[in-house]
Order: sequence, then C-alpha cells, then structure tokens
Amino acid sequence: MDKVFKALADETRRRLLDRLHEQNGQTLGELCEHIDMTRQSVTQHLAVLEAANLVSAVRRGREKLHYLNPVPLHEIQERWIDKFERPRLSALSALKRRAEEAMTDKPTFVYVTYIRSTPEKVWEALTDAELTAAYWGHRNVSDWKRGSRWEHVRTDGSGIADVVGDVVESAPPTRLVTTWVDPQNEGQEDKYSRVTFDITPHEDIVRLTVTHEDLWDEGALSDVSGGWPAVLSNLKSLLETGTPLPQDPWLVPGH
Repeated sequence: MDKVFKALADETRRRLLDRLHEQNGQTLGELCEHIDMTRQSVTQHLAVLEAANLVSAVRRGREKLHYLNPVPLHEIQERWIDKFERPRLSALSALKRRAEEAMTDKPTFVYVTYIRSTPEKVWEALTDAELTAAYWGHRNVSDWKRGSRWEHVRTDGSGIADVVGDVVESAPPTRLVTTWVDPQNEGQEDKYSRVTFDITPHEDIVRLTVTHEDLWDEGALSDVSGGWPAVLSNLKSLLETGTPLPQDPWLVPGH
C-alpha cells in the first residue's frame, strides 16, 4: 500500500494514469507525446507505477503497451471508504479491470486479476477439464501441446463444443496461447480470435493476465467485456475458497 501512495503523490504519475484512463494500451512514445519530459524520465515514472501495480504492461512484438490497473485503488476504497457497504460479490466484481482498444494493431481486451494461489494451480485450473467445468460450465479439452486442437465443451452431456481452436503456445505453468473460433466458422480466418494467458508469480499471489485479441466486431467485443470478468471471478473464488461463484453455464467470452 505504501508504494501506491508514493506513486500517487507525484503529479506526473497522476497525469500518466489520467492518460491511460482516457486511452488504455499506450506505448511509451504515445505517453511521451502529452508529457513535457524526456523518455527516460517517463520510463522511470512508469516503473514506479508498475511497482505499485497501478499499471500493467503487455509486450506486443517490440512494443510495450501500458494499461491502467485499478485494483490497488479499489483496495484503498474498500479499506477506507466503503468497506462496510458493499457485499462480497460486488467487491469481487470491483476488483476487476477492463481495457478495450478500437485499434486493430493492439490487444482488444486485457484483463488482470490477482489470485492467492500458485502458478501451477492456476495453470491446472485453466487446462483441467473437470476444474474448468466447475467454474466455467464448459470443459476445456486438449493435451495442451503446441499445435494440438482444443475444445470448449458443454457440461450438459451433449458433447457440443461452443468454441474450438488450436494451441499456439504452451509453456506451463506461465503462458498459454490459443486460437478461438465458433465451430460453424472454422476455416474463416477473419472469424478467429486469439487468447493469451500469462501467469506471473507476484510475491505470495499470482497475477493472471488475459489478453483477448483479433476480435472481429463490436458484438464479439461486448461478449468478451462481459464474459471474462465473470469467468475469472469464478476461477478466483474456486482457487481461494474451494467454491466457485454462481455461474451462467452458457457464458463463453467472445462466442
């Protein structure tokens, strides 16, 4: 918490947060355009914000995109402002943050959550068919080897897969990249999206970053924006308490 207050105490760092609030997912160069300061100085300020977890960075090729992460701000609000006013489910929901970008050359949606667990357990929760069934209402079925097929199968016994795709990258327990497509649209390149799970140890917890990109229209973006926070809230609850939150079994981000 001290790092958060230190980061917020500086006017320049508050301006950087304001810029990211206005337009998330900016590069260092884009941020420097609106700050009368050298790139080196802006880089140092961003490092302070990252250390306080107020900013999360995602690499896109040679670029490093910066995203506002309001989780620490929520913790301040929860501790000193409305600690006794919000029910637990509302608090869990408020811990999430979303970042949407209209530009096609940037990740369309980036979601960061912190889970009191280990990278191995988070990886297992994302790839084990029975665990995904418990909090998602679908079984993620694959051998999770690079190049393999994966399927997002309903748990109603029908055997229907609402999403299929390929495993692009598999590096347990830290990184998983998959393509996503409605089975009816297989073979249509413009209908495939791409999901990256980055699992990073952070002190005694795990930072899980989900990047969902290459979405094809506003409808898919709307599904992603509503779907991932609910799914990953369930995942967080399962790993931290042993019990997932109530779920919609047909909720499929980006479907």
